[in-house]
Amino acid sequence: MDSSTALLTIGCLVGVVVPVLPGLLLCWASVLVWALLSDGGAGRWVVLGVVTVWVVLGTVVKYAWPGRRLKDAGIPTRTFVVGVVGALLGMVFVPVVGLPLGFVAGIWVAERIRFGDAAAAWPSTRQAVLGAGLSVLVELCAAGLVLGTFLAGVVLGPPRSPIVVASRRVPGGRR
Repeated sequence: MDSSTALLTIGCLVGVVVPVLPGLLLCWASVLVWALLSDGGAGRWVVLGVVTVWVVLGTVVKYAWPGRRLKDAGIPTRTFVVGVVGALLGMVFVPVVGLPLGFVAGIWVAERIRFGDAAAAWPSTRQAVLGAGLSVLVELCAAGLVLGTFLAGVVLGPPRSPIVVASRRVPGGRR
């Protein structure tokens, strides 16, 4: 169970980079399944609690930090909305890479309309792309902390004594 959960959690890192998959949520869900189905003792619940904290903090910081940076750069909310619409359209019309391309195109179009000049739209577009990259980086760090916490919980978990394991196999259920 530990190895399959570890592989699933590592696979969740892909979900962080691929914009369609909810990476942190998948990582948390894989640790939840491990906590529910493993013999990790009380430590498995501590691991799940720590992982939950990492996921919540990662999600909050993922949206707050880049959003604040972009607001400080003077990029209005309307530009973000147009970027999200562009991302959704891009995802529909250009599979795999359409989401980020549509986001960048949407930001650029909104800023082009706002400034009335193509050259003036690029600095805001660049800031928006950097903000999106920062968001992915924060989520990737949080997913790495989830994976590290899970692996520490597995490695430092309760010792598995051969006597305890053998006593579980005694016919008749006596220990």
